[in-house]
Amino acid sequence: MKCVFKSACPITSALDVIGDRWTLIILKQMLFENKQTFKDFKESRENIASNILTVRLNVLLENGLISKSKIKTNNKSVYYHLTESGLSITSILVELGAWGQDNLTNYNQLMNKKESLFKLKTTKKAYTKSLNNKYKTKIAKTEFIKV
Repeated sequence: MKCVFKSACPITSALDVIGDRWTLIILKQMLFENKQTFKDFKESRENIASNILTVRLNVLLENGLISKSKIKTNNKSVYYHLTESGLSITSILVELGAWGQDNLTNYNQLMNKKESLFKLKTTKKAYTKSLNNKYKTKIAKTEFIKV
């Protein structure tokens, strides 16, 4: 499914690709929860419908935020990985998480009122870099074949 861009504005164009709830949840799951397969995403607590998941993964693939591959030893399962472009959204997700913790804890009874994971780190920038490095290291340990 090709992304239909609605304007020449960079913010609007970015939102055309990543501006819906499910896309951001998929990116969050890949980065923070190590989700890699369709099954991983489908079984997550957010309960994304299969048809929506398929469309969102295709939009992310077509716009270069994720890639897909298979493990040489298991040619059945397809694994999705963040690309450099996808990893560049890490700082946005960290900021969004910090904003949610700062501004929504009193309204969302499910949120933990303890000190935020986002604030426990020395700086958000260092935390973002750490997340990216951890993700890249994990992916580099497995031999994948591009699909």
